[in-house]
Amino acid sequence: MRVLVTGASGFLGSHIAEAFASAGHDVRTLLRKTSSRAFLQFPHEEVVGDITQPDSLPAAVAGVDVVVHAAGLIKARNEREFASVNEHGTTHLLRAIVAHNPDLKRLIHISSIAAHGSSPDGRPRPADAPPKPITAYGRSKLGGEIAVRQSPLANRSVIFRPPAIYGPRDPALLPFFQLAKWHFAPLLEGGRNRTSMIYGPDCANAVLMAATAETNIGDRVYYPEDGGVYTWRDMLAVIEEASGKKMLLIPTPRFAYDAAALGSELFGKITRRAVIFDREKVREMSQNAWVCSAETLRADLGWRPQVLAREGAKLTYEWYKATGWL
Repeated sequence: MRVLVTGASGFLGSHIAEAFASAGHDVRTLLRKTSSRAFLQFPHEEVVGDITQPDSLPAAVAGVDVVVHAAGLIKARNEREFASVNEHGTTHLLRAIVAHNPDLKRLIHISSIAAHGSSPDGRPRPADAPPKPITAYGRSKLGGEIAVRQSPLANRSVIFRPPAIYGPRDPALLPFFQLAKWHFAPLLEGGRNRTSMIYGPDCANAVLMAATAETNIGDRVYYPEDGGVYTWRDMLAVIEEASGKKMLLIPTPRFAYDAAALGSELFGKITRRAVIFDREKVREMSQNAWVCSAETLRADLGWRPQVLAREGAKLTYEWYKATGWL
């Protein structure tokens, strides 16, 4: 099978592309000229392009059996910038497929639990519950989902809404291990907010199984998660164990986080760079729960997570050390 993976230079995208290559499939990647190739140490065909540049897409989509759309922004300078990639970029890709590969067998669209919304009562929200994104990022990912559902490819498309993804190559978890190195961690509102999690390579394997499934799973929405629900305290505990460093946990009020986020935003404006930590991120972190269920994924495909948080934190820490990130 020949598969196109967009966003293959990133954390999850590189694991997805690698999973297909390891399974013996022909992998094509869509990469910008400036994209890093550091994580792409496996056989693949490269097409230089960008989902925000429609003219670059026909060569990427032509002749493939499956498209895995993992490209997207997780940080941006404003809502318009999020939408230009996560929503409008998805629309460009869909139009290119319809025009240049109308017989595509399956599209896997990587969205986010942020597009659907948090869980106020601490229980997974039904996949068909009304979406309630609370950030510009979430709204842009929802926009991408809507574009998929309204396209001629809708009945051949599968949407993944992962919760918090972590693992080797993940820059987002690195600051928590750095806090362990400094032996302290600030806890937002006591650190009892809850979240589902998934190890990156396990999420990639779920995508591989969905892409190659012989049964009709079009129009499905899947939530890959490892079966656990973790508080911030739980997550810090496994990081402590993995790193062998004890942290002083310091309960920190919301206003202190907001103040730090505002400082980060001001730095971003001065340097004209997107920052990952802003007041919208604090709003996300302050929600009671971001939990979901992989029940449908397990029932349809027989998928099971292979790595849980304790082992995953250890593998991630070892990768950070081996590559010099820590």
